[in-house]
Amino acid sequence: MSSKHKVGIVGGTGMVGQRFIELLENHPWFEVVAIAASPSSAGKTYEEAVSGRWKLASAMPESVKKIKVQDASKVEEVAAEVDFIFCAVDMKKDEIKALEEAYARTGTPVISNNSAHRWTPDVPMVIPEINPEHLEVIAQQRKRLGTSTGFIAVKPNCSIQSYMPTLHALYDYKPTKVVVTTYQAISGAGKTFADWPEMLDNVIPYIGGEEEKSEQEPLRIWGSIKDGAIVKSKLPIITSQCIRVPVADGHLAAVFVSFEKKPSKEEILNLWKTFKGRPQELGLPSAPKQFITYFEEENRPQTRLDRDIEKGMGISAGRLREDTLYDFKFVSLSHNTLRGAAGGAVLIAELLKAEGYIQPK
Repeated sequence: MSSKHKVGIVGGTGMVGQRFIELLENHPWFEVVAIAASPSSAGKTYEEAVSGRWKLASAMPESVKKIKVQDASKVEEVAAEVDFIFCAVDMKKDEIKALEEAYARTGTPVISNNSAHRWTPDVPMVIPEINPEHLEVIAQQRKRLGTSTGFIAVKPNCSIQSYMPTLHALYDYKPTKVVVTTYQAISGAGKTFADWPEMLDNVIPYIGGEEEKSEQEPLRIWGSIKDGAIVKSKLPIITSQCIRVPVADGHLAAVFVSFEKKPSKEEILNLWKTFKGRPQELGLPSAPKQFITYFEEENRPQTRLDRDIEKGMGISAGRLREDTLYDFKFVSLSHNTLRGAAGGAVLIAELLKAEGYIQPK
């Protein structure tokens, strides 16, 4: 028998679900043993369920092809087979909330790629390098849900992961105002150019809900814990525009920032180069060794060249300059379906295991 933790993927047929399957193939700690999706996929093998819908460049792993897809709503049946689940379902927000809480109440940890619980006060929304201490609210959440082992932890929106790490490395200088424009890949909408041809030679200057998430979610991640709940930070004030661009993968951000205590350019570059978080300290399997990479070239980072840095889990930055209206401006990049989605969720699961929150059943 394998000593790895048994993993279920709820919402395993969509693009993010497919990324989970790709990333967990040969993972040193985790093994996919169950896949759940909508009733229309239930009863089919995974290979049958995603026939003609496999969106990744890599081939479907042999290990999952014959797994029989289960109905995601059959919570007790799925939970009985696994130690924890990743959730990436496409449903209404209130339905997702209820489904994730139902899994948690069975004693099953839920690591969610969905937005439904991002503002639930006792649910940690985590970028592991930035706010691992927010996992402490799980104790209060377990009391509320009536479980000693189950809980929900969520990853934040993909749009913020290109610029929040670069700002967090400078947090001791107290950023006060941030203007950010994100240029977001089509995979963020779960699409490829094959199924979204109207994005070729096109830019769409609006992505529903993204600007509010880009402005508000960082404040929760930088927030503090009070009475078993997370209270969001008041600063920095963030304003954003989020734009869909004809790029397959990679979210690029153009950032302007002012500080209470202005650092020098050299101090910023040194902090980016040396920044390490809890995943790096623990040596987690998916953690990038170099979290933030700075490019001196004026034309970097580029999505095609740099999104896969550190296996898609690193952040790249460039074009750091002093600004006339703000203190500094720069550009930063992250891979939206790796660091920004499935990869970020796998890293959260690794952190939860390392910190003792995920145990074999």
